[in-house]
Amino acid sequence: MAERDRAGEPAAGQTAGVDRQALDEVVRFTSELIRIDTSNAGDGACRERPAAEYVAERLAEAGLTPTLLERTKDRTNVVARIDGTDPGADALLVHGHLDVVPAEPADWSVHPFSGEVRDGVVWGRGAIDMKNMDAMMLAAVRQWARSGVRPRRDIVLAFTADEEASAEDGSGFLADRHAGLFEGCTEGISESGAFTFHAGSGMRLYPVAAGERGTAWLKLTARGRAGHGSKVNRDNAVSRLAAAVARIGAHEWPVRLTPTVRAALRELAALHGVEVDVDAPRFDVDALLGKLGPAAKLVEPTVRNSANPTMLSAGYKVNVIPGSAVAQVDGRVVPGGEAEFRTIMDELTGPDVSWDYEHREVALQAPVDAPAFAAMRAAIERFDPDGRVVPYCMSGGTDAKQFSRLGITGYGFSPLKLPEGFDYQALFHGVDERVPVEGLHFGVRVLDHFLRTV
Repeated sequence: MAERDRAGEPAAGQTAGVDRQALDEVVRFTSELIRIDTSNAGDGACRERPAAEYVAERLAEAGLTPTLLERTKDRTNVVARIDGTDPGADALLVHGHLDVVPAEPADWSVHPFSGEVRDGVVWGRGAIDMKNMDAMMLAAVRQWARSGVRPRRDIVLAFTADEEASAEDGSGFLADRHAGLFEGCTEGISESGAFTFHAGSGMRLYPVAAGERGTAWLKLTARGRAGHGSKVNRDNAVSRLAAAVARIGAHEWPVRLTPTVRAALRELAALHGVEVDVDAPRFDVDALLGKLGPAAKLVEPTVRNSANPTMLSAGYKVNVIPGSAVAQVDGRVVPGGEAEFRTIMDELTGPDVSWDYEHREVALQAPVDAPAFAAMRAAIERFDPDGRVVPYCMSGGTDAKQFSRLGITGYGFSPLKLPEGFDYQALFHGVDERVPVEGLHFGVRVLDHFLRTV
């Protein structure tokens, strides 16, 4: 890797990278976006518009023409296109969401919407998920405007609302009602990938997401005979629901390995010096996971479907047996596993409990042998030559699901270099969410390089 000056730029004669202003801006933009409270509790009360206007102003300062779009008042999205030098090349979508999950200030070491920069760390809700990436996007394209850089491919920037709930006011609305803004986009990048994962013994992994499990949020309803709590009742809705919920919680789902997960297992096994044939008929994935140390956490949630009971509601008085009881279940489905999921849920709920989808989104897969993935790998290893890029499948989901309706293949690529002991995954939706300044600097360098070379 090229020798670098104190601003993180290549020495004389090397390929230009981001400048000092971009490094300063990625920190400032992260902090200032955090200060704009865009908490999304899923009740429709979120207002992303102030953050969207902030983003649009930064883009306009760089000579771009941002478009602000709303399905619902104040649930604002921003889209802008940067023309590439090759009009025949496919376009690339780069997207980040503006909303965040709520935070309770009393639980935090600093106020979650302070955006405080302290001891080389930016604190606040959205520092990881995902106002950091929004800031990287802004800092990178503003750097291009200052230096006259144009990417080869058209770059479409999208800053979305409502990702932390249904996405109906965000990427779903954009995909369904404004598909023309994404004309020519074949691939997209967004959150939850290319972060440092410390796998022990000094090994630094950078998992890049090339898949997502599908979303299956369920409502279970048990019906029975209402009556007095002191009487015998063989048709108790609460008992029926409780039995079904217990069966769901205890169920051991069968292994279902997708191409992305198989690729992840092969690369992780090789890095750990484990000889294994993941395509063998009697391959034992759980035995392999036991040999991968901390890295097992990257793939363990995605080798199977899952269903976790999360909410219960029944009754209104202790001595009244209600006529119905309701539960919610967070189901996640591996690519290709939807039919199995439905069949098993029918079996687990049984004849006395019905279930329906409250929210449902597709599972995704992306090729790990594609040129775009190779470019991501090269960009990360350029700035951390000792790091190792591995593919993985996200256990949850992102806006890539909605954009897949437009034929856009999605990857999780929001680069961050993190110190050992900094648990990236635990900070998603967690207390004291924060991001190191140096991690942001690394991220904007990697993102800039990738977007200029992909």
